[in-house]
Amino acid sequence: MKNLTTLLMILLTVNGLRGQEIIKLYPGTIPGSKPAPASYVEDAPVGKDGVTRVAKVSVPTMEVFYPEKGKANGTAVIICPGGGYGILAINHEGYDVAKRFNAIGVTAFVLKYRLPSDEIMMDKSFGPLMDAEQAIYLLRRDAAKWKINKDKIGIMGFSAGGHLASTLTVHYGDQKIENKEQLSLRPDFSMLIYPVISFIDSPHTGSAKNLAGAEATQAQKEYFSNDRHVTPQTPPTFLVHANDDGAVPVQNSILFNQALVRNKVKAEMHLYQGGGHGFGLRNKTTTDDWFERLSNWMKANQFL
Repeated sequence: MKNLTTLLMILLTVNGLRGQEIIKLYPGTIPGSKPAPASYVEDAPVGKDGVTRVAKVSVPTMEVFYPEKGKANGTAVIICPGGGYGILAINHEGYDVAKRFNAIGVTAFVLKYRLPSDEIMMDKSFGPLMDAEQAIYLLRRDAAKWKINKDKIGIMGFSAGGHLASTLTVHYGDQKIENKEQLSLRPDFSMLIYPVISFIDSPHTGSAKNLAGAEATQAQKEYFSNDRHVTPQTPPTFLVHANDDGAVPVQNSILFNQALVRNKVKAEMHLYQGGGHGFGLRNKTTTDDWFERLSNWMKANQFL
């Protein structure tokens, strides 16, 4: 009986961290996809650090986290977990963050995007961007269904997920999906947390190799160096990074912020002296809470 009670408590805890609804991004065949081989099976092991790392995603989804009844303010955020385009740290940089957004009235959508793979994609370099575009397309098209404001939809990404979010932030006009209504795929605001930005200057070589391949062309490197594509129409952006990040050099955020400043795009950047890489919501080297800084920025820009 004691073991059964413990199991039930664990299940309740896990379910409490998950969303209330899971949405398939594509109703039928996924554009640009190949049939997944039998060996290509999604896996989600939990590490000793408690982080769930999802691998071999072939069916992309969004998991919806709703604020408490009466607390929703209409703002929505698509969250892209990181993992070097090799895995998705889905709870650490997804579900946990969604709950923080719920606490300030934001409806959160955790994006389980396809990880680049020649086994399941015609062109693996554009698979994740297609999924991000499809996510914002669905939110704009069906905003009334989720009771969100179609003009207050942001995107957030961590690490390689930050690269994906920044790719949509600057390349939203390069449509890779069917969009009969010609809805805008431009996020209204962008939040990049220790993001990979450049494939040329201070690159995270693992993310670049996983997305564009070991033999990426110069044109591919240029396209995915997102600081080079900022324009005055780029959405307002909030950035967080640690100066001692040994995996994704802080120069990635600095380059993007400099490009935003040059183009007179509203932007705010917070650099911490410590914290390393992958700290998620909690940078243990400081008592400062970057999410509170983010909330203040959202209020200042009337996204809340």
